[in-house]
Amino acid sequence: MANTTDGRPSSKVARLIDEYELDGLGAEMEARWTGDGEERMSLRDLAEFFNKRLLERELVDAGLSALESDVESTYENLTGDDISTGVRTDTVNRLERNGVDVDGLETDFITYQAIRSYLKEWRGAEYQGLSDDEKIEKDLESIQRLLTRTLSVTDQRIEKLRDTGRIDIEDFEVFLDAQVLCQSCGSQYAVAEFFEQGGCECQQD
Repeated sequence: MANTTDGRPSSKVARLIDEYELDGLGAEMEARWTGDGEERMSLRDLAEFFNKRLLERELVDAGLSALESDVESTYENLTGDDISTGVRTDTVNRLERNGVDVDGLETDFITYQAIRSYLKEWRGAEYQGLSDDEKIEKDLESIQRLLTRTLSVTDQRIEKLRDTGRIDIEDFEVFLDAQVLCQSCGSQYAVAEFFEQGGCECQQD
């Protein structure tokens, strides 16, 4: 791979960011890849995200609508596996009538491998995922929040049904517990216990 004047490997993604004048997009993609939580995007998602930004710029330059819904539908019509030939042809013809070089645009579309090379080799970014213990703890917290929410909703619904005379009960208490059953040995665990000990004992012997 050829190198740039500053010693970094050449990058199709970096070149396209310059050509399409997408200032700040590289930093945004790095933040989305290395971040945690719902904002984080995979390399495949980032490739699609990047391609849609190229399409959006072409639509803007052609004076066409670049609303998110229009970008999404146009991109799907150009790249979707389930799109009929007729729909794709109509989309291509519409774009070309408005001055969009569709062949050139599709040549510029990149893959997730190009995104990976750009982020890791050109920008020097690294995704530091959660450790095994951190991931287990995070997932357990998510499950416990869902259980607490389910318990609260169930309690509220029973109270409403009771207060409107639809069911008969006075004082009550709702119990909710998630259990994991190992089908290999028949052992059963509370979710918290199962997570904390790292799975079933029969697999650890």
